[in-house]
Amino acid sequence: MASPFLKRVLRAPGYGWSRGEELYVPTQREILSEWAHRLNLLHSRKAWLSVMVWSFTLLLLPFGAVFLLHYFSWKLMLAGFLYSMVWLGTHGTVYLHRYGTHRAFTFTNRYYRFVCQNLAIKIVPEEVYIVSHHVHHAYSDQAGDPYNAKAGWLYCFLAADLHQQISPTLSTKDYARAAALLNHTGVRANRYEQYLRWGSITHPARLLCNYLLNWAFWYGAFYWLGGHALATAIFGWAAVWAFGIRAHNYDLHAGGKDRRRDGLDFDRGSLAINAVWPGLVAGEWHNNHHLFPTSVQAGFLPWQLDSAFAFIRFYRLLGGVSSWRNLRPKFYERHYRPRLQRSAIPEG
Repeated sequence: MASPFLKRVLRAPGYGWSRGEELYVPTQREILSEWAHRLNLLHSRKAWLSVMVWSFTLLLLPFGAVFLLHYFSWKLMLAGFLYSMVWLGTHGTVYLHRYGTHRAFTFTNRYYRFVCQNLAIKIVPEEVYIVSHHVHHAYSDQAGDPYNAKAGWLYCFLAADLHQQISPTLSTKDYARAAALLNHTGVRANRYEQYLRWGSITHPARLLCNYLLNWAFWYGAFYWLGGHALATAIFGWAAVWAFGIRAHNYDLHAGGKDRRRDGLDFDRGSLAINAVWPGLVAGEWHNNHHLFPTSVQAGFLPWQLDSAFAFIRFYRLLGGVSSWRNLRPKFYERHYRPRLQRSAIPEG
C-alpha cells in the first residue's frame, strides 16, 4: 500500500502528475519550459541542486575530449568502457539502489559504509536518487511515478530536475520523514530552516565539498596508475554513464510498453523487464527487483549474473557487511516452481 506521504514528498511539475486520475503526458515544449524554469538560479536559489548536478555532469565532457585528442588508445578505450558500463553501474546498484533505497544489507560500521559510498566517481547525489526511488516503487507506471516511461523518453531523461527533487513546501513532520530516508547513508540533513532556504535535504556547501574531494581523490588515483591518459579516459567515459543513467528507467520499463515475457518477467505489478545488458553489467535484473525490491540479490535464475551481489558478498568477506536479506529462495518458492508445476499439468 502506497503511503500518502510518498504522494506529496516530491515537488510536482508545473504541468502536474495527472489529469483527473490519469497520467498526464506533457508535450516536449511543456517539459523543456519546466526544465528551464527549474534550472533558473536567478528565479530561485532552490535551483542549486539541479545546477550543481548538471555542472559536474558537463564537466566530465572535457576529460573525454582531452583523452580523444591527446591520449587515445584502444586499450584505454576498453578500460574506460568497462569502468563506465560495469563498475559505475554495479556501484550504483550496490550503494544507491540496494543499500541506499531498499536497505537490503547493512554495513558493519560507518567506516565501511564511507569506503563503499566513495568507491566510484560521484555523479548522482543520494538525495536525488533515494527519495524519488521510494516514490517510483510506490507508484510504478502510474501518475506520480517520477520517471514514468509511459510519459516518454524526455520525461524520464530530465526527471532528476523535473520530478525527483523533494517538495519545497513540506511540513516539519514531512521534512523529518524525508530526511530520515537518508539517515542510514550518513548524509547530514539540513535543519528545517535551512531546508526552507535551499529547498533540499543536503546543504549545497556539503555536496560541493563531497564532489570536489571525491573527484580529486579519483583523478589522483587514476593519474598515479596511468597518468593523465588513464585518468582522462576514465572520467571521459564516466560521462557516458552520467547521461545514460538519466534514461535508464525508460529502457527498464520498456518505453512504457508491456514487453514482459512469460517465464522470465514474473512481476505483474509494473512494466519492468529483465533487460539482459543492464542485468549482465550491473546486476540490474529489474523485473526481479520489482518483485522483491528489498532482496540483496536480483539475479534469481542461474544464468542471471549479478555483479552487484558478487561485490556485496566480497565486501562481506572483508568484514564490511554485517547482514542482508536474500529473497531468492522465496522467488523459487512463490513463482518459479509453481510455474513449472503448472506447465507440467497436461491440458484437458
